[in-house]
Formats: sequence, structure tokens, C-alpha cells
Amino acid sequence: MTRSTMSQADLLALADRVFIKNYRQAPIVLTRGHGAEVWDAAGRRYLDMTAGIAVCGLGHAHPAFTSRVAEQLGRLVHVSNLFFNDAGILAAEHIVRRSFADRVFFCNSGAEANEAALKLARRYQAVVAGAPERTTIVSTQGSFHGRTFATVAITGQAKYREDLGPLVEPVELVPYGDLAAATAVLERRTACCMIVEPIQAEGGIIVPPPGYLAGLRAACDATGTLLIFDEVQTGVGRTGRWFGHDHDGVTPDVMSLAKGLGGGVPIGAIAATERAAAGLTAKAGGAVPHASTFGGNPLACAAACAVFDIIESEGLLDNVVEVGAHLGARLDDLVARHPGVALEARGRGLLRGVRLAGNVGQVNARCRDEGVLLSLAGPDVLRFAPPFVIGRAEVDEAVGALDRALTAGIGQ
Repeated sequence: MTRSTMSQADLLALADRVFIKNYRQAPIVLTRGHGAEVWDAAGRRYLDMTAGIAVCGLGHAHPAFTSRVAEQLGRLVHVSNLFFNDAGILAAEHIVRRSFADRVFFCNSGAEANEAALKLARRYQAVVAGAPERTTIVSTQGSFHGRTFATVAITGQAKYREDLGPLVEPVELVPYGDLAAATAVLERRTACCMIVEPIQAEGGIIVPPPGYLAGLRAACDATGTLLIFDEVQTGVGRTGRWFGHDHDGVTPDVMSLAKGLGGGVPIGAIAATERAAAGLTAKAGGAVPHASTFGGNPLACAAACAVFDIIESEGLLDNVVEVGAHLGARLDDLVARHPGVALEARGRGLLRGVRLAGNVGQVNARCRDEGVLLSLAGPDVLRFAPPFVIGRAEVDEAVGALDRALTAGIGQ
């Protein structure tokens, strides 16, 4: 059988035979999409409020994005970092022009970006600051930074470290939003860096208290610690500004990017100030301190260039702000309509969540049955992270499905 002749049941049976049983996918096979809609192999339409977990900011099959990526496929896909490529140079300039950063390093994913940021911080202290003893990585409880050994070690959720054995050390976890706790650790002057999310996404869509990021900036400056913002989920427009930290008027030394950066094409990056970038600068005659075979390849970087250009030319940041505010208001109303069940609405822009009592997985499944795809963030939060092209009517459709599920007592 070919793909065109296989039913959804055939495909699900084949998946059951060939995949390592690591994920817990919903029992549907998605085959195509357009805008904020996707269709499964049985021809059923769904409203996509996940966007590939905050990845597909332009939605699915955006014509300008598709054209740019297809054009690059016909020109040059990969050359390695033994050579420059034009798309990589232009993609780096896009990031530098819109951010605090002076320099960029490309890789393939958010976990890889955070790995690179941690290596930069360790090497910065050893080579630039002359303090090789400063090796502690400070992170926050409830955080999520990736699935590699190093990024699992700094992720503040024990479930991700279960059964993996010894991990990277030393790591110190402090409560998210607790400036005093972070400052007390940083004042010991043993930390190479502190890494923090401008909004804890996988931890439950938790927005920090006012002044928290600014306080971390001041504490890092006072103690010679590099400040890293993990912008993997909040970056590239998701919150209504180019980067999540822009809301606080605070800049880090390094930020990590991925997810929305490539519009669905895998790419990651770290962006750094000139001073911090010295942590990954090669010594004359020495080994390259970090590398990525596929990082910065022409195809992924052409996709990133297209993402920046299209967001800007179509005014999608404004749409994120406007429709995000509408989504926030609808979720606030939902909480008011379902006291004791819908406990709290959270988020910013088009990264939103609602904390629920009871079995949030059952609620999510009911919404899927009604044709709305959502995802979970933490143990009790239903996450809304739709494409930036979403409209008010589609938001109303999604919240309406959730409203009906809660009214029916699903998950209680």
C-alpha cells in the first residue's frame, strides 16, 4: 500500500509496529493543514490551537513561507559550517537587528540551543573571566529547558529526570519568581550562569511577578554571573513582541531560540552580546569550542528569514496582541462561568493557559473529539498556543468547545 491508499486505521496500525513506544500520541494521523486548520487521514477537520507546540506561528501551508522554503530547496539545502551560506548570514542578521544581541550561533532545536548556552557560560567563566571554579548552573523550580542530559539536569521538574541516572552537576534550583532566593544563591559567586524562562511554559504558563527579571539582571551584574533567557517558547513573536523579555525592558547576556524561529522547519539558535559571545570564540590554533553539523543550514535559515519577514510584512505581532487579548478575556470569562472547576487563566499574547481542577487530560480529549486540538502544560493546565494568523472567531470556537466540556462535567 502507498500513503494515498492507506486508511487512518492502517496508518495507526503501522505506527504501532514501527515506532518506539515513547510518545502518547492522540489516535489520529494528521495529513495536511491550512492556516489554523488541520485534517486527519479520515478527512476530519480540526482547529489547531497547538501550532506544533508553539512552533507554527505562520500556521500551515502559508503561501509565502511555502514559496520561500521551496525556492531554497531548489538552490541549496546543506553545506556544513566549513563554509558560510547566504541564508545563514541573513538569518543571523534578522535576529541581531531585532534584539539586544551582537552575535548568533545556530543549531537544530531548543535543547541544543540551551546546551550551547550552558557551554558558553562555563567557558566564559573559565576563559574570559578567569574564574574556572564558577561552574554552578542556577535554574528554577518548575522550569523546562530540554531533554538532553544537561538540559534535563537544569529542568526543575523531577519527572523528566526519572530513571536517567547521574546527570550534569552542579545545578541549583530556586523557586521561580522568588528574587530573594535567586540573589542569595548568586551572591555565593560560584555560579557561571542563571537560566530562566520569561514565562514558564511547560511549567504551567506562569508569568513572573513584576520586577523579577529586572531583579535577576541586577543580581547577575553585581555577581559576575551570565544571565540566560530561555526564549524557546516565548520568542519570535509568541507573546506579542519579538521576544518575551521585551515586555520587561530587560536584556540578558544570552538567549536561546527555537520552536517558532523556523515556522516548522527545525532550527535553534543562541544570541549573545559581544562580551558573552567570547565564551564560544575559538582560540587561535585551538579546537572549535562548539559545533553543529546541521546548524545554520541554508534550508532552515531561509525558513527563519521568511518567518521574520512575513511576521513583519503581515503585521502579525499586532494580531498576536489583539487576538491574544481576546483569548485572554474569553478564558477569564470561562473561569468566572465555572467556579471551582476552571481555577485560573494565565499567559500573555498567544501563549495562554487555564488551570483546571480534575482530570485535565480527559478535558483535552473531549475538546479533540469536538474538533479542537489543545495541549497540556504542567499537570493541570490546558494550553492555548495557536498560530499567529488565528482570528477571533476561531478563538471563540476553541473556547466554546472547552466551555461545553466543562459544562458536561468532563474530567470531574
